[in-house]
Amino acid sequence: MPEKKIRVGIVGCGNISGVYLKNLCNVFEDVEVTACTDLLMDRAREKADNYEGVRACTTDEMLADPDIEIIVNLTVPAAHYEVSLAAVEAGQHVYSEKPLTLTREQGRMLLEKAKEKRVRVGAAPDTFMGAGLQTCRKLIDGGLIGEPVAATAFLMCPGHESWHPDPEYYYQPGGGPMFDFGPYYLTALVHLLGPVRRVAGSARISFPTRTITSEKKKGKVINVEVPTHVAGLMEFASGAVGTIITSFDVISHGMPFIEIYGSKGSLRVPDPNCFGGKIEVSYRDSGDWEEIPASFVYEENSRGIGVADMASALRTGRAHRAAGEMAYHILDIMHAFHDSSDSGNYVIIESTCSRPAPRPEGLVVGRVDV
Repeated sequence: MPEKKIRVGIVGCGNISGVYLKNLCNVFEDVEVTACTDLLMDRAREKADNYEGVRACTTDEMLADPDIEIIVNLTVPAAHYEVSLAAVEAGQHVYSEKPLTLTREQGRMLLEKAKEKRVRVGAAPDTFMGAGLQTCRKLIDGGLIGEPVAATAFLMCPGHESWHPDPEYYYQPGGGPMFDFGPYYLTALVHLLGPVRRVAGSARISFPTRTITSEKKKGKVINVEVPTHVAGLMEFASGAVGTIITSFDVISHGMPFIEIYGSKGSLRVPDPNCFGGKIEVSYRDSGDWEEIPASFVYEENSRGIGVADMASALRTGRAHRAAGEMAYHILDIMHAFHDSSDSGNYVIIESTCSRPAPRPEGLVVGRVDV
């Protein structure tokens, strides 16, 4: 148990903050949440009252606090750049919800400023650090399915207006199925197969408006500003070829979350929006699917593990796994799908990143490193 925990401040107390606060306050040993803030200060005070040692304060007060080392940015996507840049300029490390920023230019400027200030940037998703995807990484690296040659990924649903209380931003810049769900799928693929070299994409807005049917705003009409069906082709630097579809236009389907196809067999990967899930392998000789048990901890919802991993990395000097460079590479890929659709051409991915290091086996819940 470390003598002094890394102190964390949370900016943004919306829906997603609940699981972050729960895990960062109660599960992970290397971090201590000491402050939270929100544009609605009553909401921040309500969250703070649920956790001992957490105070509600303004963003300026949080950025001026020399004891807070990591800012966790849980604001809406349109505010990610502004809040993350302010933290970096204040000399604090920052971990942001996805996407890293809305634009490539913002992402580059954020990483350049972080390098200048000698602070770290990290970003969600951190689901690739869960038991499911870590086990899949171990199986691939161990040669169980041979050389990976191809992959498929599918996220298709009818959209969020039937259940989400505030679904508008899913249809605005920074939203849409690629920018909302794509980071989970693309991060999982980069974690398993490495960076992407070039892409092709085809995208459309299938319905120019959406009508909210959830109770809070029932009947309100949303103007759709981003593609709601995106089909993409990826060429990985390793030579593997991947296919991805993200859509808010599909009523139902029977496709897998992710499958990796190798020279010796195929691997069925669990939902990359979760930390656990079923893992299955099919070998050349049998053709049947065999379930493989997870060999790592963190099968439950462990959002915040990326923050804890950053805190641990700050102590040891190693690279943190949910790194800003990987988040920028994912952002670059997502924009490239849209760019390719607009131009009708392949788009070369100018960014790259390293595959994040796998987590050690044998850890207990609460720890992210040995």
